[in-house]
Amino acid sequence: MSAAATRGKVSGIRTVRRAAWSAGALFWTAFAVLEGVNHGWLAAVLAVAFFIAPDLTFLAGLRDAATTERGRLSPRAVPYYNAAHRALVPFALMVVYTVTPVTWAPLFAGLCGWMAHISVDRACGYGLRTKEGFQRH
Repeated sequence: MSAAATRGKVSGIRTVRRAAWSAGALFWTAFAVLEGVNHGWLAAVLAVAFFIAPDLTFLAGLRDAATTERGRLSPRAVPYYNAAHRALVPFALMVVYTVTPVTWAPLFAGLCGWMAHISVDRACGYGLRTKEGFQRH
């Protein structure tokens, strides 16, 4: 297979993945909104807070921002960023929420917001980071 064909195949796979994450982003955003509408203002606030919270991990590298090149995350912030941007974490918490007697709907709305955030990031091409702070490919 030629290099051009390999690049085309990789590009096609990347496009399919981003389309799937886009569908997930729409689903989780709609689910978070639905939970907020059905369960009141606290559920809506937690959905929005959990949607925003994963990017607060950037603050862990704020001290190094002046010396870090564009597009790179401070290595100090990478473990926090990667932990907050792994889809398995909120999904596992949703499973735990579903199979335990916990019935606080705002928590589930927050988890939907967190999944929406991760899905939007992946749909836009942002993924986990290497230990040096660069985007993984």
